[in-house]
Amino acid sequence: MRLTRQTNYAMRILMYCAANDDRLSRIPEIAAAYSVSELFLFKILQPLVEHGLVQTVRGRNGGVKLGRAAEAISLFDVVRVTEESFAMAECFENDAAECPLVDSCALNSALREALNAFFAVLSRYTIADLVAARPNVRNLLGIDMLMERRAPAA
Repeated sequence: MRLTRQTNYAMRILMYCAANDDRLSRIPEIAAAYSVSELFLFKILQPLVEHGLVQTVRGRNGGVKLGRAAEAISLFDVVRVTEESFAMAECFENDAAECPLVDSCALNSALREALNAFFAVLSRYTIADLVAARPNVRNLLGIDMLMERRAPAA
């Protein structure tokens, strides 16, 4: 199974927000950290907001933040929101291929079992787990550098 680019960057947005949990994250900052366009991230943000994974704050000092604790957002939560289809073979679709085995196919059963195992693993990991796996994630994403630039001069 291959995840879409949208799912990949949805997880990255959530990781950025989790690493930057002491303040609002801004889309231009996230886009710069990952070297992608702001427009692309705005498109990805919409389903995340609709499903409560991200909250937006409007206004001059607005931005985005996690909609719930990073520990409460599993990777499966993200995949379920961002992927359009989990069909691993043509016969997974509602309008299955013309196959005489479609109702009793061992391949279909094996692929469903594999997909369920994939979902089970994704359910065991959270956004917090991904951020904790890299203790220097704030530095890698440039968050600490942004904070230094914003700090008032003494």
